[in-house]
Amino acid sequence: MADRQPGQNQAQRTTRPGGTTNTFMKKLHEHIPNSTQLIGLLTLVVSGGILLVLTGLTITTTILGVIFFAPLIVISSPIWLPIGTVIFIAIAGFLSMCGFGVGTLATLTWLYKYFKGTHPIGADRVDYARSRIADTASHMKDYAKEYGGYLQSKVKDAAPSA
Repeated sequence: MADRQPGQNQAQRTTRPGGTTNTFMKKLHEHIPNSTQLIGLLTLVVSGGILLVLTGLTITTTILGVIFFAPLIVISSPIWLPIGTVIFIAIAGFLSMCGFGVGTLATLTWLYKYFKGTHPIGADRVDYARSRIADTASHMKDYAKEYGGYLQSKVKDAAPSA
C-alpha cells in the first residue's frame, strides 16, 4: 500500500477498461459549481419560492375581496362613479398643469441662456433657422418688388387713364 503514488489512484478512476480516458467525466468535473455559486442558487430558489407564495396569497386575497365586496360596490356605485370621475379629472388636471409648468420653466431657462449668450443645446439650429428665414424673407421682398412693378405696368396698359 505504501508503494502507491498519489496520482495512481486518480488515473485508475478516469480510465476505462479499454484504456481510454473518460472525457465526459472530465467535462462534468470542470463545470461543477463552487460553494459560492451553490449558495447563490439556493438563495435564488428560496427567494423565488417566497415570492411565488406571496403572489398566490395576493391574488387569492384580491379575488376573495372582489367576491365579498361586489354587492356593496354595485349598490353604492351611483355614489362612487361621480366621485371617481371628479377625482380623476382633478388629478389629471393637476398633473397636466405641473407638466406644463415644468415645460414652461425649461423653455424660459433655455431662452434666458440663449439671450444671455451661453449657447445652450440647440442654439446653433435656432441660429441656422433664423438665417434661413431672413434669407427667404429677403428673396421674397425682392421678388415682390419685381413682380409688383410688373403688375403696375400691366394695370397702366389695361387702363391708360388710371
